[in-house]
Amino acid sequence: MRPIVWMLLGSACLTGCSATGSSMTAMSTNGSAFAPPAFYEFCERDARLCASSGPQKKVELTPARLAAMRDVNARINARVHQVDDAPSKGDVWRAAGGSGDCEDIAIAKKKSLIALGFPASTLLLTVVQPRFSEAGHTVLTVRTSEGDYVLDSLSPAVRLWNRTPYRFFARQSQEQHGEWERIG
Repeated sequence: MRPIVWMLLGSACLTGCSATGSSMTAMSTNGSAFAPPAFYEFCERDARLCASSGPQKKVELTPARLAAMRDVNARINARVHQVDDAPSKGDVWRAAGGSGDCEDIAIAKKKSLIALGFPASTLLLTVVQPRFSEAGHTVLTVRTSEGDYVLDSLSPAVRLWNRTPYRFFARQSQEQHGEWERIG
């Protein structure tokens, strides 16, 4: 994710947006946020993978579903070589094949989980900021009955969102297709 996108998303965040370290296992949202610009082109190309609204807001977390989340995270992290988009081509969002950047990897994970029966409305692309970095980073959030879990291209672990080393800024809205919400 490009720093300019991070600045756009960061401008939508009020002081204290991060709840990392909080005892809450589900993220709370607080109003609209800017979507990364490349998100809109992605949605035009692949509405199915862009989808985030629907009647089911959380998936029941079972041992089998947690195992599936861990397997998808590990398998895609091992298979995809993480590289940034070429500056000459700009930021392009797509499901990663053999290589891709953080959002491409998050989209590939969403695609895999949908194929395993997870509702798209529970799989949300989410923009975070690693501690001690100015760059934005995209992860996949899975909304479950036991809290919001993060699948990350930089970690083999599948963790509750508040147990990650990130500040959370924005994610896809579950209420409005194509919209994003501030986290805070």
